[in-house]
Amino acid sequence: MSINKADIYQHQWEAADFINEGTINSLLEEGKKAAPARVREIIEKAREAKGLTPAEVAILLQNDDQELLDLMFKVAGEIKLKIYGKRLVMFAPLYISDHCVNNCVYCGYRRDHQFNRRKLSQAEVAEEVKILESLGHKRLALEAGEHPGECSIEYVLECLKTIYSLKFENGSIRRCNVNIAATTIEEYQLLREAGIGTYILFQETYHRETYKNMHPSGPKADYDWHTTAHDRAMLGGIDDVGFGALFGLYDYKFEVMGLMLHAQHLEERFGVGPHTISVPRLRPAQGIDYESFPYLVKDEEFAKIVAIVRLAVPYTGLILSTRERPEQRDMLLNYGVSQISAGSCTGVGGYKKEQEKQNCTSGSCGEEESPQFYVDDHRHPDDVLRNVCQSGWLPSYCTACYRKGRTGDRFMALAKSGEIQNVCQPNAILTFKEYLIDYASPETRAVGEETIRQHLAEIKNDQIRNLTEARVKQIEDGERDLYF
Repeated sequence: MSINKADIYQHQWEAADFINEGTINSLLEEGKKAAPARVREIIEKAREAKGLTPAEVAILLQNDDQELLDLMFKVAGEIKLKIYGKRLVMFAPLYISDHCVNNCVYCGYRRDHQFNRRKLSQAEVAEEVKILESLGHKRLALEAGEHPGECSIEYVLECLKTIYSLKFENGSIRRCNVNIAATTIEEYQLLREAGIGTYILFQETYHRETYKNMHPSGPKADYDWHTTAHDRAMLGGIDDVGFGALFGLYDYKFEVMGLMLHAQHLEERFGVGPHTISVPRLRPAQGIDYESFPYLVKDEEFAKIVAIVRLAVPYTGLILSTRERPEQRDMLLNYGVSQISAGSCTGVGGYKKEQEKQNCTSGSCGEEESPQFYVDDHRHPDDVLRNVCQSGWLPSYCTACYRKGRTGDRFMALAKSGEIQNVCQPNAILTFKEYLIDYASPETRAVGEETIRQHLAEIKNDQIRNLTEARVKQIEDGERDLYF
């Protein structure tokens, strides 16, 4: 598809015709006919980490043979190790405003839901960031409802300026991704100039009729405007974009196919697909009748989704949030997840409120938080990191690629050549070493130091391993923010 930039800049609107429901349904129907040998052949092809076609993904989605599912899970784990090693990137969301003009049926922030709405002042943003940094976080995802008056692009930019300006004894927030409503090319240019990491926007559902029913009013009701937001972001100069579907609104097989066609569209148009894909499952929220949704995804189906996405788009980061319970999250790390949130609060001012609850002895700790949705993993970040280490993974707070310009097609070129391992593994070790010295409990530090020793030994390049060991010593001596 050719890009008519002048036309797009003038009208800011395109039809999302790359999501063709007839094509999706046809591929899924054909996928039912595939013999087990064909399924096995596709899984073996995926093992080469070169990706899959939408037709091949459809076949995997229709497979229910347990032996082949087990093979799929195994290969998904192999691909993750081949590309990402044992690294696991950590982040936390920061909600700055719950004002919203949309009326999304599944969301606790929906316009018709009556509660005391608020947005953070810049002083409150600073308070939240200080708490997040004290937990060890270096990477945030900025979240907000859509409200032109209460949450303008100027307000978002001011929040970003505040976040990046804060310096603490042990460091600062080094990267802020942004998850805000679909907007114009010009406003995406402003976000790029503000130094964001990845622009993230979830499609929620790729099925047009369901989308219409789920979004009865507000700017988000425009399917095409919403679905082509990533195109405008990339035209605005943002190299890395991320998307996802909210599994539980419609048939999960259709949604995975939508993700694949969306990724294919970006690859064909811009030469690079999504930097990340998120796989949130629908969760209960205040004012939402959770049990009324007919497409809720079972645990075994969700594991299948994660594995297929990893097989299909091997070089794309796969994000799992605290929507999932701890044991489910631990299992899915083996099926391809490469980024997780930890210690998340999904309400505006949630981190301060959580801190007040922990310090409260009177039984009355202020107003109740109104989260966008309820989380299912309530562990402290330190507990999450200790568990990650005990499961054989290496926590990473690395943000080096964004500050070194390794984004977009430049990142993908390094990833596909395998050269990215020469920087990602060392950077993970260095950022985790910072965490262990500055934030970790004694229990986590003991486990973490052993984890670092193991992962240092796994760096194959002698020169890089020696340099990493030298920088670990520099961190022990008080230096910070060292990276390759």
